Amino acid sequence: MKAVLVVHGGAWAIPDELADASVRGVKAAASEGYGVLGTGGSALDAVEKAVRAMEDNPVFDAGHGAVLNADGEVELDAIIMDGQTLGSGAVSCVQNIANPVSLARAVMEKTDHVMLTSRGANLFAERIGFKTAPTDTLVTAYERREWGKAKEYGAGVKELFHSQLCHDTVGAVAVDSCGNVACATSTGGIRNKMVGRVGDSPVIGAGGYADNRSGAVSCTGHGESILKVTLARLIIFHIEQGKEVEDALELSLRYMDERVHGGGGAIAVSPSGQWAATFTTQRMAWAAAEQGTLWYGLNPQERFQDKPVQ
Repeated sequence: MKAVLVVHGGAWAIPDELADASVRGVKAAASEGYGVLGTGGSALDAVEKAVRAMEDNPVFDAGHGAVLNADGEVELDAIIMDGQTLGSGAVSCVQNIANPVSLARAVMEKTDHVMLTSRGANLFAERIGFKTAPTDTLVTAYERREWGKAKEYGAGVKELFHSQLCHDTVGAVAVDSCGNVACATSTGGIRNKMVGRVGDSPVIGAGGYADNRSGAVSCTGHGESILKVTLARLIIFHIEQGKEVEDALELSLRYMDERVHGGGGAIAVSPSGQWAATFTTQRMAWAAAEQGTLWYGLNPQERFQDKPVQ
């Protein structure tokens, strides 16, 4: 079975000053995740590794690059899902966790629940000895400046959404050599969001979904729009109806745009190794690794090939 890993770094109007770093970041994450698959590792381990790499990279709105809510606080969301068992774990509104995707996996493996939120998620992290990080270390100087501008000019979430300047999420999907699929998604949300706001990223069927019978999906974009159309599950539905992976992504994103006027993007992989990365925003940094080759892009219709993945 052909092993494949695909990652995205968020679908939004990535400014030129962040473009190169975003592309480098997704390429590095894809290489790290694919390295797990190359040594016979599982799809679940691979997507966690890839997303952790992006959570540790301050160019992305996840972990160390998180945006700030209306009170200037960090609130992080993440999900991980195993397509073999449909095992799922998610966390939302956690504040001092640098790698929420790993905490989400702990929820899946160490509790009888699927999602823990806010204080409960942090209490769980403390109980299992999960590594925490001072909140200040998760916020970049760039984000503090941008948040300050939004507050100064009274820019609300709706205005920021229509400017497409604040919708950054990271995610990964993979199929391993055994044919098992997995997905993971992680985000800091939308700048200036209400305290306690939860978007699509930690919600099964919206921010991500994985099932060995059909494929794995990770979504990015305007969370409220993605939630309204359950975007990840909609993409899986089209795959189950016999659509090619790329067609399933395009149909679903077009429906979201027409039905609720929401922009976004998604990556997906099938159990047979068919994959795609599609978006309706101005840009989305993405990368895919398969059979020793690394593919990547940023702008619409881009698909570049890089040196072989080790």
